[in-house]
Amino acid sequence: MTRAPQEDPRAARTRARLRAALLDECAEHPLEEVGVAALVRRAGVGRATFYVHYDGLEALAVDACADVVGQAVDALHAWRGRPDPVNAPPALREFFAGLAPHAPLYRSLLAPGGGGPLGRVLHRDLRARSLAERELAGAADAPLVASAVAATFAGILADWLHGLLDASPQGMADQVWQLLVALHRSR
Repeated sequence: MTRAPQEDPRAARTRARLRAALLDECAEHPLEEVGVAALVRRAGVGRATFYVHYDGLEALAVDACADVVGQAVDALHAWRGRPDPVNAPPALREFFAGLAPHAPLYRSLLAPGGGGPLGRVLHRDLRARSLAERELAGAADAPLVASAVAATFAGILADWLHGLLDASPQGMADQVWQLLVALHRSR
């Protein structure tokens, strides 16, 4: 059995400081207005250190938003047994309710329709989790449904964040849940 190499704790701390600094900067300014100089000053690291860890601000922003991707994937898979076809699981409702503090940053990385750098990560991770769970259950057309679930969720999330869909966080969670349950039942 091979073990994954352990991450250098100093590098992990530096990346965490950079992620926190970016989230703080984006609470005050849109991502497009955030500069590397202000970011590294806030993080207490040098500019060269920033570039050792990230290719640019977009790469850091996607990394800083990785938690929201993990939360989305977990929220969509937080139920067991037979799903309620109408009401979203509490984890999905909590996910949508918790997006507000960083919504402008998410919007800058998640284009309407689910594209953009954060949309690609969300689609990839959600598709992989859905595929694994459908294959484990022996479901028919696992790759097709996994792709449909990932695309549907990423697109709806992005459109809602961009104001193209009008619903409260709870209402959006329930509506997207109903669509995803229908997708799972369609095959």
